Amino acid sequence: MTMTMGDRLRELRLRKNLSQEEVARQIGITRSAYSHYEINNRQPVYDTLIKLSSYFEVSLDYIIGGEYGKSEAGLSPETVEIFRLLNTMDQDKRKQSITKMMDVIRQSD
Repeated sequence: MTMTMGDRLRELRLRKNLSQEEVARQIGITRSAYSHYEINNRQPVYDTLIKLSSYFEVSLDYIIGGEYGKSEAGLSPETVEIFRLLNTMDQDKRKQSITKMMDVIRQSD
């Protein structure tokens, strides 16, 4: 079953445990407008699509019906979150974090 843009927006919002009001406020539109996007009654304009893409940290292609632009297709939300966190760290912290994760993985073997 193919997901619509509205389905994807709803899924992305629920993954972050956000209300429609919170998403709308963050990207500068009304809750009503955002609600219409989720139920596929309206299509967002290009500028709003860019804001949604940035806010949810996915590609425009994913929102409009394609695949993840960051090679995230098929990854669990936890894995995507780990990548996101690692991406925000400076190089030293990233290396330390990866080393700690590898230690935990080795201990579980």
